[in-house]
Amino acid sequence: MAAAVLLWAFALHSALAQTSAAQPTGTQTADAQAPVKEAQRPHVAHSHAPATLTQDEGLTVIAAALDSRVHASRRIDCSHLVHAIYDEAGFRYPYASSSDLYQGTDEFRRVKHPQPGDLVVWSGHVGIVVNPAQRAFFSTLSHGPGIDTYDAEYWKDRGPVRFYRYIKKKQRAGEIKPE
Repeated sequence: MAAAVLLWAFALHSALAQTSAAQPTGTQTADAQAPVKEAQRPHVAHSHAPATLTQDEGLTVIAAALDSRVHASRRIDCSHLVHAIYDEAGFRYPYASSSDLYQGTDEFRRVKHPQPGDLVVWSGHVGIVVNPAQRAFFSTLSHGPGIDTYDAEYWKDRGPVRFYRYIKKKQRAGEIKPE
């Protein structure tokens, strides 16, 4: 299953890269190219919400998770493993236990719909979402680091699950500079 999830992650990464690199084809209609008058423009609310990891950056976290160098040297618990993976991917935060992460920290924003690279957290356990469609996550399991599904009966028995997305350092609440 791990190989299939890894292949899915890289296929998603390639698809995202192709989509973001796509350029207009020149087949737009004249209406689509016409200038929009100020009154016709939809109101865009300027959000002061902090910037979080993009899907592409989430795939960077997954790549670090699946890199055996991060976790091969010694057996570590789930929260230390997740911390090491985020650090390896270049997304640093002060270490927090799974219980602290479950309660919420300034480095992560709670989300309803996870994307690859987000945290999946129970009170007492944490992992990294690999494939939300398959509900797959990476963490320290009973046999060591591996992939499981967060809707498995074992995980359901641990209680309610929460998802968190990393907040980029320059945008964290305590670090936003006034304008």
